[in-house]
Amino acid sequence: MFLNPFARRGGNPHVLAVSMTGVKLGDRVVFVGAPDPARTAAIAAKVGLSGRASAAVPDAAAAARLDRAAANAGVLVDADISDARKLPYGDSEFDLAVIDDTGALFETVDQSHRAAIAREAARVLRPGGRIVVLGGSELSGLNKLLSKAAVSPLVLSGSINTLLGANGFSIVRTLAEREGLVFVEGLKPRTPGVRA
Repeated sequence: MFLNPFARRGGNPHVLAVSMTGVKLGDRVVFVGAPDPARTAAIAAKVGLSGRASAAVPDAAAAARLDRAAANAGVLVDADISDARKLPYGDSEFDLAVIDDTGALFETVDQSHRAAIAREAARVLRPGGRIVVLGGSELSGLNKLLSKAAVSPLVLSGSINTLLGANGFSIVRTLAEREGLVFVEGLKPRTPGVRA
């Protein structure tokens, strides 16, 4: 049997995404977009039986892909078909929002729609809740030749940081750029109208 010396061996390929989102047992997590259903399921697995994982996906095909990935991972993720600009959840319902821009969610809409997506994420988060935006970064070397990963220019340039800061989040910062992913985090202020 041929072994690829460049392939990651064993384990979960989504360990970085799981650790960077900081999901823990009992968290209520909402995913906006799920271009990589296996990554979404891996993150959702951390909430356990005492938590909740919901995902707002654009269509029935995306919901079916997510349902299959969740079943394969042995986790429950409620897939809700909805527009990311009008999430089907109540105010302050979640502890963490994960927006996965590796499928170019922000790249394919205009600035007003991007702002609406950020405001909706802020609305469904509890005061003190967090948002994590995952974006695709530029790969280099052999990875660049072998990968078809989408790049997220808005995340890489820092435009997402500004967007989040202007639409309900404070202390917005880029956490890391590693393994072809960029992670940006923001906090919903505990007191309305207060900026940190």
